[in-house]
Amino acid sequence: MTVDQSHSEDRLQETARALADLASVVVRAVTDRRGMSFTAASALARLEREGPARLTALAAAEGVTQPSMTQLVQRLERQELALRIDDPEDGRVTLVAITDTGRAILAERRQERDTRLATLLSTLPDEEQQALATAMRTALPLVQRMLQDGTQQSPLLEQRNTGSER
Repeated sequence: MTVDQSHSEDRLQETARALADLASVVVRAVTDRRGMSFTAASALARLEREGPARLTALAAAEGVTQPSMTQLVQRLERQELALRIDDPEDGRVTLVAITDTGRAILAERRQERDTRLATLLSTLPDEEQQALATAMRTALPLVQRMLQDGTQQSPLLEQRNTGSER
């Protein structure tokens, strides 16, 4: 390996590390922790995006145990943010779905997050705002490809695509 290749690989590793660190910091900074845990908001957002799901698939997709997800879904049901419905394809199966109230809460949280970020961004000089916008247009497709990678496929989508867990 030449010195130039080594330097290029080092720069790629440094950029990758910075992107991962940035993602972690941004998630922590913009997450509204009032009234709803990150896991609850994430599970509701997944239900909104991917549709109703079995509790086991939702737990796997969110990286939590089934008992933990059961407790979370019970809390979301008490708050009228989620409900259990019969699976239209198999009446013996119950699915978890987001309610209209859950959708409204997520929309409100997103609006508040976007407003906080826009306020913060407004403190940057125009040149830095433009540079950041360019970086986001570059980074977003990369992150989306990473999420679409077959090894990263959501268990909810997998279940729907393969018809497993019937």
